[in-house]
Amino acid sequence: MDLDITILVAVLRSTLRQSTPITLGALSGLFCERVGVINIAIEGMMLTAAFTGYMANVWTGNLLLSVAVAILTGGMMALLHGLLAIRFKVDQIISGTVINILAVGLTGYFYQAGTVTKGKMQSVEIPILSDIPIIGDVIFRNAPITYMAVMLVFIVHVVLFRTRWGLRMRAVGEHPRAADTLGINVFTMRYINVAIGGMLAGLAGGFLTLEAVGSFERLMTNGRGFISLAAMIFGKWTPLGGWGAALLFGAANAVQTQIQFTGNVAIPHQFIGMLPYVLTIVVLAGFVGRARPPAAIGRPYETD
Repeated sequence: MDLDITILVAVLRSTLRQSTPITLGALSGLFCERVGVINIAIEGMMLTAAFTGYMANVWTGNLLLSVAVAILTGGMMALLHGLLAIRFKVDQIISGTVINILAVGLTGYFYQAGTVTKGKMQSVEIPILSDIPIIGDVIFRNAPITYMAVMLVFIVHVVLFRTRWGLRMRAVGEHPRAADTLGINVFTMRYINVAIGGMLAGLAGGFLTLEAVGSFERLMTNGRGFISLAAMIFGKWTPLGGWGAALLFGAANAVQTQIQFTGNVAIPHQFIGMLPYVLTIVVLAGFVGRARPPAAIGRPYETD
């Protein structure tokens, strides 16, 4: 029984950790798409931020500064996406694709093999709460960015549905001309929220190299940006829904990792590793048609 509990705790802890970059990516897409800007560039923003955050840690050894660099990198990539999509009215799918390709090229070209990091973020135990059986081990013994991701889910929920800023976001995404008539600057709202979304993607990238792994590898995001989009859609463009979907994908990752670790299943590891991506396809195929996106999503705003 003790062994069963140990395995359960290990899977649940892994689920929370694996879901962290997907949760942050889903929130990133949420900020962009709630104001009408499609963001398939989460993958590229995440990858670039993972690289710059890692290199900042290599050069300075300051983890806090390195996280800030990762966040700013994500914001800058998002502003480039915003400039193309909002100012120059480039097709937003094409703009996002350009960002993703640019990220792969930049990180691959500037990556220096053999670099050594100055360490990564360690788990922080919350006194008293961390002593709760099972729950304490799973929730209250994690590293800082994991805690931040969970808190951001609830913060974003309050901002989106309980504040004037959130009301304006939703108005711009649903009916930008009506919002403009009421005195809301549609272009400013879109730029700011796209930048915030990029910074959240940057934090997700920082998680990968500064908290989860402690090193950088080419293409290390491994499709997490696209899985984040699936989580956002599955969650119907809401923070809590996106988090729930991220936990589902995180659980798929945790289970396939545990299966490979135990080695008791006579299935090629490649098929087991496909589990999270198969789940993504199933979710997209089964739920995209049922979820209603913001009405003005993907349409550049034209002033008279």
